[in-house]
Amino acid sequence: MAATPQSILNDVYGYPAFRGDQEAAINSALDGHDSLVLQPTGGGKSICYQIPAMLMDGVTLVVSPLIALMQDQVAALDQLGIGAAFLNSTLSGEEQSAVYRSLANGEISLLYVAPERLMQSQTIRRMQSLNVRLIAIDEAHCVSQWGHDFRVDYLSLGQLAEHFPGVPRMALTATATAEVRTEIAEQLRLVEPKRFVAGFDRPNIRYQVQSKVDAKRQLLGLLTDYRDDAGIVYCMSRKKTESTAAWLCKEGFVALPYHAGLSAATRAENQHRFVSEDGVIIVATIAFGMGIDKPDVRFIAHLDLPKSMESYYQETGRAGRDGEPSVAWMIYGLQDVVRLSQMVETSQAGEARKRNDRAKLDALLGWCEVTDCRRRSLLAYFGDELLSDCGNCDVCLTPPEVFDGTEVARKILSAVYRTGQRFGAVHVIDVLMGKDNDKVRQHGHDQLGVFGIGAELEQQQWRSVLRQLVVLGLLTVDSAGYGALQLSEKSRPLLRGEIDLPLRRDLLVARKVRKPKRTATDMDEQDRGLFDALRDCRRILAEENAVPPYVIFHDATLMQMATEKPTTPDEFLEISGVGQTKLERYGPSFLQVISAGNTC
Repeated sequence: MAATPQSILNDVYGYPAFRGDQEAAINSALDGHDSLVLQPTGGGKSICYQIPAMLMDGVTLVVSPLIALMQDQVAALDQLGIGAAFLNSTLSGEEQSAVYRSLANGEISLLYVAPERLMQSQTIRRMQSLNVRLIAIDEAHCVSQWGHDFRVDYLSLGQLAEHFPGVPRMALTATATAEVRTEIAEQLRLVEPKRFVAGFDRPNIRYQVQSKVDAKRQLLGLLTDYRDDAGIVYCMSRKKTESTAAWLCKEGFVALPYHAGLSAATRAENQHRFVSEDGVIIVATIAFGMGIDKPDVRFIAHLDLPKSMESYYQETGRAGRDGEPSVAWMIYGLQDVVRLSQMVETSQAGEARKRNDRAKLDALLGWCEVTDCRRRSLLAYFGDELLSDCGNCDVCLTPPEVFDGTEVARKILSAVYRTGQRFGAVHVIDVLMGKDNDKVRQHGHDQLGVFGIGAELEQQQWRSVLRQLVVLGLLTVDSAGYGALQLSEKSRPLLRGEIDLPLRRDLLVARKVRKPKRTATDMDEQDRGLFDALRDCRRILAEENAVPPYVIFHDATLMQMATEKPTTPDEFLEISGVGQTKLERYGPSFLQVISAGNTC
């Protein structure tokens, strides 16, 4: 019987059914149509082009911007018994020649290649000599000049329509608004593309945003329940990544820094440990994460604000790719708002770019301050609609208290105005609280009518109100880099008493994060012991095969083994994620563990 998409999904991947639009996208490629596929991270985008590659004669080209992702995908395909290879700078000349020989001999179904290499004239000529049947362009949002991860090399990919006429092209992404999706189709010159938009919701991720009170204590509050889990902590600066990683190590965690300033060897080693070992935390700038296919990242923590909703969504999407409960946790404060605003205004970008960046930052800041379901607001930004509250975000679980902030807001605005709109948050708050210090006396601000009118609030409470006024646009931050607060036109109705202003009341203590329930931790003692033994077996097999453990099997697959306890090859094949090749390669080892209750 001829192979079909369904039979390959069952026999090769070990999955019983397609998700969302996967099958429709596969059939579109087989029918020769261009397409644009949007699947959330962990939603199975790669299956959309891998299965057509197995059903077509010839080669499928996969354009990927990241070496790590290429290597990961090829290793996973090798474990499934599928002929795949990559061409990138890590290969020697001899190794590249070997790849071309395998291509010529028809031994490779999928070839992963970076955009800059593919578009070289020599590479184009060699690819044209092959029977290229499909071109998949991964991370297609990189072609958008107004997106969050623009890459110049992607702009030339539109020429593929001319170099490979009649060959269907599939653009894939997990992060693109409706406007960016339109730009992708235009820039890549897709011909009447079929659009398969699965939505952005990741229901297994719990979104948590807190006011920054005591960053280290708040982070420890999160990590207490995650000592044995992998996670990523994002920081804005290289220095902060290193100091945070060192501090976490002193607190008993396995934490490694990652940023562009480290040597290539150090970055490679730290990334390898994160991918290959259990329970490793990476503390990183945004230089880390894209292309990392590790499925069991249980938490993403932001100690500083990202630059946009797109960046936030992409970074948090690295959690819970296996579908298990995970947390996206972030803290932020007034200083984050000021710093990012200054970065936008002092950049060398043109005014059009600055307007775009301001709008993206404003959208993110507004989302941080929402008082209704956080997931609904996040999805709405990307054009998705959630009909009811999610019940799995901080706002749903602990609704924020809202108070009438009209009077305190007027006090702040008056203090900013009376001090000349030339000072930052610290000085304005000192004046409000009536602090008798050198700077206040030097400028004669202890003689102002606003001096001491805000003694009823603590400093952290005033910072909370100030942050919200900046986010709401009633106050702006100067663009000269000194952080002076200034009144905007939006502040006039409030000062004139024409409107009231509700504000959220931040908690001034670090809130404990409730860890979502997980399948593994909910097991009884016997099943949990078997799960640990299966993980040990997986680790040994991964070391023997020089691949990350999750390439053998995901945690979710091991959990199902531990609870269902298959004893025969046929029963083992019923486990989700077990296909024929993995049954043959690994079935005996795992069945032995299940039978004996110890490691292989």
